[in-house]
Amino acid sequence: MHPTSPTPKTIVLTALAMIAFATNALLCRMALGEGMIDAASFTLIRLGSGALVLLPLVVLARRVTTTARPDWIAPVAMSVYMICFSFAYLALGAGTGALILAGSIQMTMLIAGLRSGERLRPAGWIGLGLAATGLVLLVAPGASAPPLGSALSMTTAGIAWGVYSLRGRGNTDPLRATATSFVLALPLAALAGLPFLGDVHLSVTGVGLALVSGAVASALGYVIWYHALPGLTATTAATVQLSISVLAATGGAFLFAEAVTARLIGSSAAVLGGLALVFRQQGAARSPAPIHLGREPAPRQGPNGERASPRRLPTRPSSTPPLRPEPIG
Repeated sequence: MHPTSPTPKTIVLTALAMIAFATNALLCRMALGEGMIDAASFTLIRLGSGALVLLPLVVLARRVTTTARPDWIAPVAMSVYMICFSFAYLALGAGTGALILAGSIQMTMLIAGLRSGERLRPAGWIGLGLAATGLVLLVAPGASAPPLGSALSMTTAGIAWGVYSLRGRGNTDPLRATATSFVLALPLAALAGLPFLGDVHLSVTGVGLALVSGAVASALGYVIWYHALPGLTATTAATVQLSISVLAATGGAFLFAEAVTARLIGSSAAVLGGLALVFRQQGAARSPAPIHLGREPAPRQGPNGERASPRRLPTRPSSTPPLRPEPIG
């Protein structure tokens, strides 16, 4: 059972994880937007460095197994996410990219939930419509609109990460699963990068940024996040990740002098506010508070005057695995 409020340790770990995920957007924007490295090379270095950090942690945790068959859908989804994420930041601003990514991920998971039988209350439908409207307004044609190709690439990255997150529901060993996905996604990304061999260009700074993105902001960020999750409810974990796009937009404005336009502000308010509304009603639906009208009922008594044990209604096991919120970034 989750605590009623996060402990100081959980708060610190959560803050560090959110900073790491927002830093991923800034590192990618800095390396690719400034032409320090090509997108395919950035992706491969990010995946490779992340795998080199995660694999020793799996070994140290003694979680290496050889009997489990790898789930190839997860690494395929991760490779699509990594590739599209990198190519999108060739032209997107840090905040705009992070907002499109966050919106696409959560919309994908919400739609999948609705298809699997989950239900939304009216407030949830309003929030879902508000978030979708915000994304449409963000990419609609106009003077301050982001490049359509890059916006579609980031949307694809978000959908792919949503699929990856859905594959991870109910996984009892997220560290090993993430490390496996990093390793298996590496050759897939290499194959996908073959058509772009003519665009390869490297610099010491670009390679360094890719290494930090993979080893620190991605790999260690995920490890920190998975240590924070036990102290958070699913709704809190999902809601707190909405701060990533705000942190990325703030960093982009300070580091790259990116304009914080009225379009970005309005779209952010619609997307993040709508998603927060959905998460709020989901949390209320999952954790109903007990209702007592007047006094507590008197305990039942047996035929000889002894106190009888309360009746327990039969419970039906849930067929839906528990939600484990995946990190964005």
